[in-house]
Amino acid sequence: MSKSHQSHPDIVLRLKRAEGHLRSTVAMIEAGRNCVEIAQQLHAIEKAIINAKKAFIHDHVDHCIRLQADDDGESAKVALSEFKEISKYL
Repeated sequence: MSKSHQSHPDIVLRLKRAEGHLRSTVAMIEAGRNCVEIAQQLHAIEKAIINAKKAFIHDHVDHCIRLQADDDGESAKVALSEFKEISKYL
């Protein structure tokens, strides 16, 4: 089973955008910019990362875990265990 999914390029783009925003926010802090503007940027970065994480986990559940669960009983047990493990990160 492939470890790369159709949604991964989109998730990578989201994370790269967040990375760019993070770099510019660091520059804002170093330049002594307004604290409210910095807090807004940090909030936006946080939300972008949270949304990327959710999309990644949901994609994994939809593709990998669901496929395992559709297999034999032992694979379904492994899938359930994996779901429990990954759901901690939601």
